[in-house]
Amino acid sequence: MLTNSDAYLRDTPASGRTVRVEEPSPGVRLLTLDRPERLNAMSGELIKDLHAALDAVALDDSCRVVVLTGAGRAFCAGLDLHDPPRRDASEPVSEEEIAWRKSPQAGMHVQQAIASLVPKLRNLRQPVISAVNGPASGGGFALALASDVRVASTTAKFNAAFVRIGLSGCDIGVSWLLPRLIGAGLSHELLLTGRFVEAEEALRIGLVSRVVDEGKTVEAALETAALISANSPMGVWMTKEVAWSQLEIPSLQAGIDLENRTQILTSYTRDMSEQITSFLERRPANYTDS
Repeated sequence: MLTNSDAYLRDTPASGRTVRVEEPSPGVRLLTLDRPERLNAMSGELIKDLHAALDAVALDDSCRVVVLTGAGRAFCAGLDLHDPPRRDASEPVSEEEIAWRKSPQAGMHVQQAIASLVPKLRNLRQPVISAVNGPASGGGFALALASDVRVASTTAKFNAAFVRIGLSGCDIGVSWLLPRLIGAGLSHELLLTGRFVEAEEALRIGLVSRVVDEGKTVEAALETAALISANSPMGVWMTKEVAWSQLEIPSLQAGIDLENRTQILTSYTRDMSEQITSFLERRPANYTDS
């Protein structure tokens, strides 16, 4: 069945102009949101380009880890209110009315296209590391939360900006992801106020795992990517899958049952034997993803 987000994404093909894809090291894909003049805010073009880049990664068996960052001095400033996503890209945008608000149907096409980026990041078998090099607001905050690991620069700051533009603070998966990372009480405060969380506070409350000097976020993310890639592809894939599933499993025993089955599944891979052998022989592992 064709969903609203599918229809929106199908109407205008991705251009590839607003998301750069590079391979800084074997098995690592660096995706850079590339609208620095707009603080990498989400236009319709950027949303489609990011979907296309993530779809390509999902099909790339040689890719082990994804690093997501922003060009210039920001990670992503959220929705671009000056160039908002809209169903018909040729449609002019007036100051009086944002085009995607002209009907519930048009709005839902765009809303689902943006929001579906979050489960797409979660469902990638490759871990995603966000290298947050500046403001991550609104939709940018959602992208960071949907990543598996977050590394921040000293200039990074985060906020759920939606409530500050007249919308609900609960959008694009943020109200599900945020309390699971930092707890319900603090999450509710951030959603209701829309205030910024600076890098130091983000580290203290567990929103990010590491804070590094300005200009060093991608380097730090690549260091983490190398540590992840040193483990077997199937082991990493199952770790990501089970770790996310545990956020939704209702009991300890159900979680253990899932772990038990996954451990037996991975124990039959050739890569598990290779990882143990390489450890005993004190050499790098040669994985075949088999």
